[in-house]
Amino acid sequence: MVKFSKELHAQLIPEWKEAFVNYWQLKKYIKKIKLNRRIPQLDDRNDFDFSFLDRVNSIGRKISSTVTGGGEKREIIQARRHGGDEEAQYETDLDQLFSERDEIIEFFERLNEELNKVNQFYKTKECEFLERGEILNKQLQILLDLKQVLHDWSRKSFPSRSDLGSLPQSDSSSARSSEYSGIPPESEEPQSDGPAVDDVIAALERNRLHVIDSGQHQTKKGMRKVAMRIDIPATTPTRIITAVTSMLWEDLLNSPKKEIRDDFNNWKKIKCAEKMIRGAFVELYRGLGLLKTYSSLNMVAFTKILKKFDKVVNQQASGTYLKVVKRSHFISSDKVVRLADEVEPIFTKHFANNDRKKAMKYLRPQQHEESHMVTFLVGLFTGSFATLFSIYAIMAHLSGMFSATAEAGYVETVYPIFSMFALLSLHIFLYGCNLFMWKSTRINYNFIFDFSLSTALKYRDVFLICTSFMTMVVGSMVVHFLLRSNGFSPLHVDVMIPGILFLLFTGLLICPFNIFYRSSRYCLMRVMRNIICSPFYKVLMVDFFMADQLTSQIPLLRHMEFTTCYFLAGSFKTHQYATCTSSKLYKELAYVISFLPYYWRAMQCARRWFDEGDINHIANLGKYVSAMLAAGARLTYAMSPTPLWLGTVIATSSVATLYQLYWDFVKDWGLLNPKSKNPWLRDDLILKRNSIYYFSIGFNFVLRLAWVETIMPLNIGKMDYRLLDFFLASLEIIRRGHWNFYRLENEHLNNVVKFRAVKAVPLPFREMDSDD
Repeated sequence: MVKFSKELHAQLIPEWKEAFVNYWQLKKYIKKIKLNRRIPQLDDRNDFDFSFLDRVNSIGRKISSTVTGGGEKREIIQARRHGGDEEAQYETDLDQLFSERDEIIEFFERLNEELNKVNQFYKTKECEFLERGEILNKQLQILLDLKQVLHDWSRKSFPSRSDLGSLPQSDSSSARSSEYSGIPPESEEPQSDGPAVDDVIAALERNRLHVIDSGQHQTKKGMRKVAMRIDIPATTPTRIITAVTSMLWEDLLNSPKKEIRDDFNNWKKIKCAEKMIRGAFVELYRGLGLLKTYSSLNMVAFTKILKKFDKVVNQQASGTYLKVVKRSHFISSDKVVRLADEVEPIFTKHFANNDRKKAMKYLRPQQHEESHMVTFLVGLFTGSFATLFSIYAIMAHLSGMFSATAEAGYVETVYPIFSMFALLSLHIFLYGCNLFMWKSTRINYNFIFDFSLSTALKYRDVFLICTSFMTMVVGSMVVHFLLRSNGFSPLHVDVMIPGILFLLFTGLLICPFNIFYRSSRYCLMRVMRNIICSPFYKVLMVDFFMADQLTSQIPLLRHMEFTTCYFLAGSFKTHQYATCTSSKLYKELAYVISFLPYYWRAMQCARRWFDEGDINHIANLGKYVSAMLAAGARLTYAMSPTPLWLGTVIATSSVATLYQLYWDFVKDWGLLNPKSKNPWLRDDLILKRNSIYYFSIGFNFVLRLAWVETIMPLNIGKMDYRLLDFFLASLEIIRRGHWNFYRLENEHLNNVVKFRAVKAVPLPFREMDSDD
């Protein structure tokens, strides 16, 4: 049977952990009571006599307290509430039976504090969600009314294009429908079936909607056109372009073509607004579910701890207190349940076409179950990888492939191509380790990255991807080696094996069929698109987190450059492997590829500063600019090693390293706080041992200095140079995987401090300013 403390730890909401009953602290009080009751008080005779008489008197009081006042039961514990519903505070009075027990008094004082804490937090969140629910109801009503208005406008203004972007008419309230049912017809004379455009504008503005009357200029038919101003965030390039063009068109004369364009754009705005409101309803429902879980878990915690108290003191003393708990606000209030019951039919009707099953996929996404087959395949591919790698190492050693006299062409072709896949597999493996550690330490990475519970990868899934991929890579290396050793033409072998591996990997990535984690593959491609198109997309946590990973994969990108040149330039035919590395274009592209990850990350910082106005993003941008300068200086020094460029490399790399170390420790990890209760760390730590954090600081510091190798005059062969290059690239990936854990730990703790367990979704219709 699982202990309740472990069950509570597994089920509680990580971001609200501090607001839950501190069950573990209350258990310590129970243990203290239990230990004090076991201590024999036999120091002297008088103490023994007093203890004996005290026990007799206690038994007498217990018997007399069972029936008093005409047979009414007298409670040992008296719990009462002070204040109204908004600021209720609970206090407990103990019977004389417990009055001499200081540890019992301390226990109930702490219990009162926990009950007051739970009630206060529940009331705060309940008010927050109820207010959010009211706002969403207003937003939905405005959305339905606007659909009705645009539908009528499209039907009356353009009868020949009545199907242009039309949506089904909504079932809005009769009062609002009567207000918006009349839209100006095409003729100049107003019809009797509805009000004019001015009435429509006035009705919309009464609903606190920003509306622009763009009909200051009459059209040829005498009509006036209503243009809506809806707060749709410019999160994509299309929306950015639309926002800019709308500003340019705002002061221009209307034309029939522009009327059609406005009508179409209005429907696009409505679609975006509908999507935003749908997401807000999903988050509201999720928050209500979390609050219900919070209420039920705390109730069970109070029940369990009071049962433990009764068992220790051997009294049925907690019944009255438990009744008070059950009457407290976080249990007695049904507002959350009623609001959740209201959200379900609303969402089903307006966002799921009355399909409850479809609605529940949004409101209650189910996490996919663990499969034993995944674990079996991970073990199978791990064993296959180890076996194939051992075979490859033995054959390479026996043939002298890695000796100084070995054929240079093999190293020139095998290393850039196969090491590219090896570095990628190492990064995937470390991501799986990160997922395992985040899950073990209760870091809510799915919420931070905004991953769907039904499709999010688990660490076993990532390990399956990694092991299967590495098995293919090492298997390809073995086949490549065997074919070349048995006299097959290098012209065919050097093209066929890497080409098949590359096509297989690309095919799996873009495969449209719902196999091999399609949702995760497409999510990766969307994130890469957002990174490449920075700063035109709104930057989310997963976007800049992935962009940070790319800054550690610059060697992989360089290998991709060589591989592309190797196939396009036809080096595999002539075996002139210096064709690529000696060309001017190749060297210039090396600068571009080394700069790109830092440039993308810098553009993300600029976009976040533009959206949020936080000056820290500008400071973060400076970190990536310094990294670009350092990377450029190291590349130039590698091509022309002169004392001037050596000094430039040392200066720029030192500045960039200090900048990066400060940002790693202080900003990304939240460490190096001199006023922290944990010396030079932070107040809240998820890992139990402080020594791990000190080791991580030193480990990150050492690996950040790997650039020193580029200025060391090492006399090594081509083979050793390739292996050293691969080793240093692997160390940088290991550093990034190590950095990932603490970065997300700090993000999670920031959410915990703010009790942020539900995503804040922006709404399209904002209230008008007072001076409008």
